[in-house]
Parts: sequence; C-alpha cells; structure tokens
Amino acid sequence: MKDAVIAITTTNNEREARMLAERMVRERLAACVQIVPKIQSIYEWDGEIHNDMEHMLIIKSREECVKNLKAFMEKNHSYEVPEFLVMPVVDGLEDYFKWLKDNTKS
Repeated sequence: MKDAVIAITTTNNEREARMLAERMVRERLAACVQIVPKIQSIYEWDGEIHNDMEHMLIIKSREECVKNLKAFMEKNHSYEVPEFLVMPVVDGLEDYFKWLKDNTKS
C-alpha cells in the first residue's frame, strides 16, 4: 500500500491526547492512534528555551486523509502552533495495510 503514512503530534496533557486520538479514529481520519505518555520536549518558543513534559500521538493513516487531518489539528488542537509531521511508510505487512485502508475514509 503506497499511501500509508505515520503522522505525529504532541500535547501537554493526557485528556487532550485522548480526546484528539478518539476523535481521529471515530471520524476515520486515522485507523489507530498511539499515545506515548511523558516525553520530554526541549524547544525554543518566543525567544525562551522550554523544557516540558508532553504526550506524543503516533497517528496511522493514509495520504488521502492528510488534508483532513491537518484541518482537524488546526481546529481542535490547543497549541497556537501544533506539531504535525507526516512521514511516508515505505513497507509493511499487506494484511496491516488492508486493515488500515478498511478503517480510514476513502
């Protein structure tokens, strides 16, 4: 399946992470979203270095859902500038790709 993608985003609280994940799956924008709790992010924002604990969301989806995923993040994420990075999937199991396709919007 050539259109499988992995996207990532982060948020600073578990409640928002769960809300975003559940809505993406319910709306079939993603087949699966994994939440990795308590990652440490060090970054510069407004001229200051920040050192924050966040939750990372690993989003399994397809290329044709990316436009809607981006719009979803812009509308529903609490950050002023949310991280949203999309990476192509190079290879994997065909049965997984079928499941991914069956559980996302066409």
